[in-house]
Amino acid sequence: MSNRLFLSLATFIAAVWLTGTTVSATTYNVKTLGAKPDGRTDSTKAFMAAWSGACGSTKPATVYVPNGRFLVRGLQFNGPCRNGAITVRIDGTLVAPSNYFVLGNAKFWLLFHGVQGVTIVGGTLDARGAGLWACKTSGSRNCPDGATSLAIANSNDVLVYGLSSVNSQMFHIAVNGCRNVRVVGAKVVAPWNSPNTDGIHVQLSTGVTILNSKISTGDDCVSVGPGATNLWIEGVACGPGHGISIGSLGKDLNEQGVSNVTVKRVTFTGTENGLRIKAWARPSNGFVNGVLFQNAIMTNVQNPIVIDQNYCPGGKNCPRQVSGVRISNVKYQNVHGTSATKVAVKFDCSKKYPCRGITMRDVNLSFKNQLPAAAYCVNAGGTTSGVMKPTSCF
Repeated sequence: MSNRLFLSLATFIAAVWLTGTTVSATTYNVKTLGAKPDGRTDSTKAFMAAWSGACGSTKPATVYVPNGRFLVRGLQFNGPCRNGAITVRIDGTLVAPSNYFVLGNAKFWLLFHGVQGVTIVGGTLDARGAGLWACKTSGSRNCPDGATSLAIANSNDVLVYGLSSVNSQMFHIAVNGCRNVRVVGAKVVAPWNSPNTDGIHVQLSTGVTILNSKISTGDDCVSVGPGATNLWIEGVACGPGHGISIGSLGKDLNEQGVSNVTVKRVTFTGTENGLRIKAWARPSNGFVNGVLFQNAIMTNVQNPIVIDQNYCPGGKNCPRQVSGVRISNVKYQNVHGTSATKVAVKFDCSKKYPCRGITMRDVNLSFKNQLPAAAYCVNAGGTTSGVMKPTSCF
């Protein structure tokens, strides 16, 4: 099956799911329940009332957000619910309070916790994070960490379809402790210099799929944390941003590993990194095993292919030990384009646990579109086949 046919089929299946969950559903309209679409009136209570009704319904239910701008504070949608078919349909825009301290210490703006069979359709989340970013970049010690715009935690069988997230305070979308979550057709937008605004973050979850999404942000477009297994990422356009990253890993001694990750048909434009695995240089029982990076296009990417087991952003308080994270069975297939730096392939692996089983096939990366690029290897072993530019350093 071709990639295009696969993605069209995935979109069709998502559409069928959406149709199936909304037929004969009881609808709870936030506007009817008192929400004001003026972007100024706090509509939090109306949203929570709509969720309470939908979650308490014994038959399929819809929370409906009509056109307009709705100001809401922290929304925590808790399960379990009495039915397994709730649709949250957003035609309008949810707006965060302009004072970033209102959400800054709350960790989450919208949180779905302990739910099953929830579908979130369309709409825009505008977290208005610029004020918090300015606080962080000013060097002030009084800045809150910021809130993730949409968090899905300890939940199963969740679909996020056609959602836009702009200017998140911190992560845009986070999936934590879940099974079978699909993010399809997401659009993430934040400036290149917005700190900690990862597009989609996945950890401690299995069966997560990310399809047909465009991510422009100030940190990783997709970040994969400890405990992520059976993860499928396809059709993602990244830029600006820090690339698609597994890690950082190894921050804690006892940490779950990452396994069975597929990343394919992805593009990177003007990003800091492309396909990256990163781990701290400190003891850890974590691991990365079974990763496929396939059909990736790089355009002016600073570090197109990188494994960094001496990760230490900013070079401050670096542990300067030896990474205990074991990295093995990583495949790079059909990766081509341009590097903004001379070293297009960099494997800086652990002295104690060298990277093993790296395979590279048909990799063609040039430096500034015309000059030969270079590869750099430390404590890394593997094989190459087909076109290999730059020349292998194994």
